[in-house]
Amino acid sequence: RVQRWRIRGRVQGVGYRWYMVRQARLLGVTGFVRNRMDGSVEALVAGPEAALEALLDWARQGPALAGVTAIDISPASGEELPADFSERPTL
Repeated sequence: RVQRWRIRGRVQGVGYRWYMVRQARLLGVTGFVRNRMDGSVEALVAGPEAALEALLDWARQGPALAGVTAIDISPASGEELPADFSERPTL
């Protein structure tokens, strides 16, 4: 399963991407995370449903300084996925 998440709230400047990379790798999720110019964080995630649900549970809280207000989830297809989970430049 492949999904695109748009995470909104206080999610930039609080280590959100770094911690998401760490958590995703622990769960065996592949994909990437990056900041967006609108202040949100975007993640493309792929993996077994249980692993994605566990990462989503983490994403709703994020690291200690984050304040997640919403996560928009949409299916993603036709995307080239990395072999692991990585951080990408802001878009």
